[in-house]
This record gives sequence, C-alpha cells and structure tokens, in this order.
Amino acid sequence: MGNRKEKLYGSRVVRGTLHLPPGGAKAVQGTLLICHGFKGFKDWGFFPFAAEQLAILTNLNVIRFNFSHNGVGADMGSFSEPERFAVNTYEREQEDLAAVMALVHSEAFMQWKEQLYASLALSDPIRIPSFDSRMLVQADHLSNKPIYILGHSRGGATALLYALHNSERIAGILTWNGVTNVDLFSNEQKESLRTTGRSQVINARTGEALPLDAVVLEDLERNVERYQIIERMSTAQFPLIMVQGSNDLPGFCEGSSRLQQQYKEAEWVIIDEAGHTFQAVHPFQGTTRQLNEAIEHSALWLKKQLQLRHT
Repeated sequence: MGNRKEKLYGSRVVRGTLHLPPGGAKAVQGTLLICHGFKGFKDWGFFPFAAEQLAILTNLNVIRFNFSHNGVGADMGSFSEPERFAVNTYEREQEDLAAVMALVHSEAFMQWKEQLYASLALSDPIRIPSFDSRMLVQADHLSNKPIYILGHSRGGATALLYALHNSERIAGILTWNGVTNVDLFSNEQKESLRTTGRSQVINARTGEALPLDAVVLEDLERNVERYQIIERMSTAQFPLIMVQGSNDLPGFCEGSSRLQQQYKEAEWVIIDEAGHTFQAVHPFQGTTRQLNEAIEHSALWLKKQLQLRHT
C-alpha cells in the first residue's frame, strides 16, 4: 500500500498566487512567501486579503501557495486529494518550500515578472493565479533582493525549520499564531497510527474526516532533534517576529514565550482579543480589527527590516 501511494501521490504540484505591488518593477523591495497551516490552503479566509495588503504596504512581491500534499487539489477550495493529506509531512513541506525558493531565485521567474510589469498598467496589486511546480527550474544565481517567510499556525513551524537550516537564504521570519511544538497528535491518534497505520483528524469547518497515515508519525520520530524548534532557537541567526492572538489555541502562547526565552532577539506582539485566525472566517466575510492589527504589525516590521538592510 505504501509503495502504491507513493506512485499515486508522490508527484508534486505547488499551486500559488503572486501579488505584485503597485509602483512598477523598480519599486519592488523583495519577496514575501506565505505558508498556510494544517488543514489550511492559500485561498483560505484571510490569506488573499492579507497578501494583497502586505504587497501594498511593503512593496514586496507576495506569494501564497499550497503545499503539494495539503490535500487541496486543482479546484483550490476543497480537500479533493485526501490521500495526499494523509502522507503530508514536515519533511515534504521543507522540500516544497525549497522548491518555491528556487523558483523565486530563478532567472525564468524574474523575467516572467518583468514581462508582467511591462504589459500591465499597475495601480493595484495584480493576482496571477496558479504557477505550479512544472515552472520550477534550478536557480542559477541568488537574487540580491531579500526573501521573507510568513507562516500561519503549522506554517510558522515550517518557516522556522527552514530558516534554522537555511539562514543565509532568508532575510527574516514572521509567524502568525505559529506552532512551536510540531508533535500535536493525540495519544489516541498515535496509537492508531502505530497499530493500524492509519488515523484521522476532523476538519472543524466542514466536519469531514481527513486521513492520516503512519508516515506522518514516522517523520516526527525520525527527526526528533531536527524538529526541536524551541531548543534550537538559541543558535538562530535570523530576524523573527511572532504575531499572536491573546486567545490563541491552548499551549501556543506558552510555546512562543519559551521560544522568546531561548531567542531574546525575537519580537513578540500580542493582539488583544484575537483567536487563532484573528477572528477571520472562511469563506472570507471581510477583515477584522484583529486581522488589521496583525497585518499592520507585520508590515511595520518588514519595512523596518528593509530599512536596516540599507543602513
């Protein structure tokens, strides 16, 4: 079964949306990548709005994308590929993120963006849907423009893990209600994964049961030391801001506090009366005070980081 699944679900497509800031190619300061969380996807709730606002406020190209095994297929809005979700691991997400980084650094991608700017009279950010992994080419040089990564929830852990291994390739990390302890499975889920090879997790929004395969637990157990984010932050060498709701999920605020104790340079911003999604919902019903504050703090931090690069 495992080999058959690898054949069926081993191929990768990384679908994404690029937000170009107004002002033309010469005004672009760099790139921001946005990583969604567990049971998340690039078009969920606040992601399109937040990406558009951050492009406007920072003059960064902003890319939000779906991890290849997040379970959301070509329709972009439903978990139509549950068997991919079942085998999604942090290791796979690290590989996907590395592929997107290669895309951003590639000459082909830079030329593509220049053509977009040349052909469009920009007054607002332009959303270009659906680049995918078939566009990816090996980077033949490193861009001199900085690349930042913003991760929400589990995406925050994915961003931090990437930065801990590739600090020279990124200019800074932002987490929104980020995960610091990657092992969030219950004892019952683990027991089921060990004894039957399969468990499930309920999507609270839709009520659907999404499958989990033993490979997700094997990934955590095989990479125990690599995935100890809090312990490893004492050697971190990258700028970091953690934006968190005061009413975030249990244990998440405690994890951020422990992380900051390990890495004093990290900034930690608490949004009053904000939950895990800053009171935003899916389908998106409009912005909220809490979401606006998260965007504003993030934009200010990014602009400060950009200014520091020029001093």
